[in-house]
Amino acid sequence: MHDTPRPHDLLWGMTPAQLPADAPDWARRVLAAGQPVVVRRARVALGEVAVGVRGASREQRYATSMALGRMLRCVSPEQLVQRLPTAGLPALHALELVKPMLDALGYGWGVTGSVGYQLATGLPTVTTDSDLDLLLRVPEPLSRDAAVELLALFDGAPSRIDMQLETPNGAIALREWAGQTARVLLKCATGARLVADPWRLASDGTERVA
Repeated sequence: MHDTPRPHDLLWGMTPAQLPADAPDWARRVLAAGQPVVVRRARVALGEVAVGVRGASREQRYATSMALGRMLRCVSPEQLVQRLPTAGLPALHALELVKPMLDALGYGWGVTGSVGYQLATGLPTVTTDSDLDLLLRVPEPLSRDAAVELLALFDGAPSRIDMQLETPNGAIALREWAGQTARVLLKCATGARLVADPWRLASDGTERVA
């Protein structure tokens, strides 16, 4: 297991008392129930990690930070696909279908979003309309052609599948990387910006010149 929490990891240990005074009541109830927070991409003070509190509806998302010393448990997206429940809803069925294919790729991968949250907590966050959100860790460059082939694995799935490619410099959408656009949106702790090659960035975050 990695030492530092990464985006999409689920963390347990945050309590309502650790929220800012102006935090919404629903967020306090979520933490009072012992539910985890989700690691997000943002710069925070040393010794803290950027997190989001997830409520029952799409509108209930609250961004804050958590002291690393308060963390009791960390679960990664990869851990959530080690054992899957019996497929029922379309998004869960889609996960069951693509798991063998993704396992065979040899990359680290996992599930995020509502499906990941339900697998981690047992709460019914997945609906019949839920997408399946996945991530794939790609430390080395993935060609556009390989991205097209990867995207084809999702053809015919019973729910929409959205995958993020986690590069060393941030995340990009598989659908964008498989497309014909010259630049894609890279999401990182300092924000989001368009880049031509998310694997080739200098230490200051600018693109390297070949």
